[in-house]
Amino acid sequence: MGSNIAQLTKDEIKELIEETVEQKLIELLGDPDEGLELRKSLRERLLRQRKNVLSGKRGVPIEDAIKKLNTR
Repeated sequence: MGSNIAQLTKDEIKELIEETVEQKLIELLGDPDEGLELRKSLRERLLRQRKNVLSGKRGVPIEDAIKKLNTR
């Protein structure tokens, strides 16, 4: 990022604001997931998903996911 606010791009300013708001909310409200245990099945699923993404595999296109959800 630039050295002062005037040198930041619109996207950099947006990112800075988002990070600041998130940090402040966590500071004020705390982390709602703190202390919770991650289920083994979810951990395995997340690791599998990470491996797939790192190898270049992608998930279902958003349009297909929306169609599938709308048919339920």
